[in-house]
Amino acid sequence: MFYHIPWLSLAIWTPIVGGVLVLLSGDKAPDGARRIAVLFALVTFLLTLPLYIGFDVTTAQMQFREHLPWIPAFNIYYSLGVDGISMPLILLTSFMTVLVVIVGWVSIQKRVAQYMAAFLIMEGVIIGVFSALDAILFYVFWESMLIPMFLIIGIWGGPRRVYATIKFFLYTFLGSVLMLVALIYLHFRSGSFSILDFQTLKLTMNEQLLIFIAFLLAFAVKVPMWPVHTWLPDAHVEAPTGGSVILAAIMLKIGAYGFLRFSLPITPDASHRLAWLMIALSLVAVVYISLVAMVQKDMKKLIAYSSIAHMGFVTLAFFIPFAIYASTKSLNGAVLAVEGGIVQMVSHGFISGALFLSVGVLYERMHSRAIADYGGVVNRMPVFAALAVFFAMANSGLPGTSGFVGEFMIILASVRADIWYAVLLATALVTGAAYTLWMVKRVIFGAVANERVDALQDLDGREFLVLGLLAVAVLALGVWPAPLIDVTHMSVQNLLSHIMISKL
Repeated sequence: MFYHIPWLSLAIWTPIVGGVLVLLSGDKAPDGARRIAVLFALVTFLLTLPLYIGFDVTTAQMQFREHLPWIPAFNIYYSLGVDGISMPLILLTSFMTVLVVIVGWVSIQKRVAQYMAAFLIMEGVIIGVFSALDAILFYVFWESMLIPMFLIIGIWGGPRRVYATIKFFLYTFLGSVLMLVALIYLHFRSGSFSILDFQTLKLTMNEQLLIFIAFLLAFAVKVPMWPVHTWLPDAHVEAPTGGSVILAAIMLKIGAYGFLRFSLPITPDASHRLAWLMIALSLVAVVYISLVAMVQKDMKKLIAYSSIAHMGFVTLAFFIPFAIYASTKSLNGAVLAVEGGIVQMVSHGFISGALFLSVGVLYERMHSRAIADYGGVVNRMPVFAALAVFFAMANSGLPGTSGFVGEFMIILASVRADIWYAVLLATALVTGAAYTLWMVKRVIFGAVANERVDALQDLDGREFLVLGLLAVAVLALGVWPAPLIDVTHMSVQNLLSHIMISKL
């Protein structure tokens, strides 16, 4: 049943069709646009569930394959498939889009149809990125997702939205151009645009190094890694709440996914040679950016820098296996690291999305993100305060929450490579708790700071539904991560066996 239905195509094109229908409904009936958007977002989420239910955890092969001719003259195909690495990210995308559409129900009053359509179309395109097995199809989806996010920030963003959108576009587009050059070169070497064919190519070290650098410039900007991270805080501060949620929860993961799908399997020797650089850049992001977060006065900017630091754990997890294998001559620690990185990606999607939504709740009431404007929120919004503190604890890596699982796995694996890696990562946990708890103390606790805080109203039913669902997700993944780890295990083991084959 599961394999005879084109689930991936349905998951890609259903929200895109929904977005077009929302656009056609126009702004004369904003409530109709909202209802259509929620309906299509929910249907898309339901269409992605069979990917998990019917997933075979005993194989590393691509599943739910679709392969149709697209541009036969250039050997380009509409080729889709998922494995244990990409499938959880598709579910994360469809789940978070439902919440974002619900969040925008009241907060967006200008050009409602265009706003909802932008998120639905972006959802379909992002699912396409995680599903594409043809390099040109991947690149089309990859570039296409810039357009709706560009519009979301540029139209519904803050006072400096034009600056933020142009910076976002230039950073991401310039890196992508070099990736396209690398993909075309790989096509000439393999005679195919199949990503799986690229992974079997025997490339010289010089070829691998140049291709790795081209991929690095594209993926590092998306993560974003230090020092090409400066576009992210600006984009977050100017973006509307929904834009910040998708940017942090989904779009940052696309860069990390690119390392697993392209850099590591296609250029394994170059990845090995430059692993020291990737580890160093990741540690700088984890340690230095955590310190930068501690001095922020804007809640959104603080969470944005926190996202960069937490994604540093992910990139470290993907490149530290080379150091682990050199020390242990075993793949076990390497598998633990990469699986921890994937868990961290999903967890960060939940937690960062929840934190940005929490800031959005306060901003809708007071139209300020400055930490100094708040104080004593718990006295007027106890339900909100309980959820916000829970998400802050998860962001600090509290055991029992999803924020602990991925980071603990990565630290545990890093010990097998070098104890100092683990020490630096543990230090970042301390600084992460420091800036998160500092923000919570200033915003949530204490006496009521001013009349504006005194007038605050607690969560309504819509807000409680969204934050409550995220709280359940964070707690469920923290208490029982096995359903996610079991899905990823065979794919991760197969990937690492492939890239370590010359070293075994």
